[in-house]
Amino acid sequence: MFPAPAKTVVFVHGAWVTVTSWNAFRRPFEAAGYRVLTPTWPGLDGLTADQINRAPPAGLGGLTVGAILDHLQAFIEALPEPPLLVGHSFGGMFVQKLLDRGVGAAAVALNPVLIGGVVPGPTTLGAALPILARCNAWNRPYAFTRARFAHRYANGAPKAQQDEAYDSYVIPAPGRIFFQAASWIGTRIDPARRTQPLLITGGDQDRLVTPYLSRSAYEIQKRSPAPTDFKLFSGRSHLLIAEPGWDEVAAQALEWAERHYAPAAPPLAATG
Repeated sequence: MFPAPAKTVVFVHGAWVTVTSWNAFRRPFEAAGYRVLTPTWPGLDGLTADQINRAPPAGLGGLTVGAILDHLQAFIEALPEPPLLVGHSFGGMFVQKLLDRGVGAAAVALNPVLIGGVVPGPTTLGAALPILARCNAWNRPYAFTRARFAHRYANGAPKAQQDEAYDSYVIPAPGRIFFQAASWIGTRIDPARRTQPLLITGGDQDRLVTPYLSRSAYEIQKRSPAPTDFKLFSGRSHLLIAEPGWDEVAAQALEWAERHYAPAAPPLAATG
């Protein structure tokens, strides 16, 4: 009997958080036999949230969408086979861009930041304004206050969990990527050339990436000849990967992946 093909999933985190934001969400995938990988963004490798908060790495504020994508693409293309990609927030936009580059076998974009062509609504604009309206914001990192994180990002979680998340894995985000997202610089995709399956999700209580943005991305992406699906989660905020009910989100993402992601079979050993 031949061994089953190895299943690999690459989790791509979003802005304001470290890879430890995936600690709960990754467990059902590991239980299902997936090898789970959690690369971070350029300049953040090996650093804890506390280290980043005390001394943000040089150049963090000016980090670009393109630099992050190149870093992730190099990591993924070094793997033996194209993996499943799962991205959250900016990570959800990044996995769509990676598919557009031909990287990855399938992807789940969880409440993804807008891709090029999607016009932000008033809720998202209101969330972005404090980031964009600062002096030299293009080159400066932006850090959430505890209150703003609770209100905008983790409004679906109880206060104790909001505080735990903020203390454990919330970090400053590059200012430049928000300008790029708002102006569609480096964020456009061509759905006609995508051949890999894609699932996009939204949360009806999300105050950063509203369901309007998620569904607008789906309306663009469904022009692809590849399978393209949309799932709206009721009662979920932007922290849907860790707040109460995260396990349902993970279960549905995993169920979708089991239907649409087929890892390549290992090569047959030579005989004779």
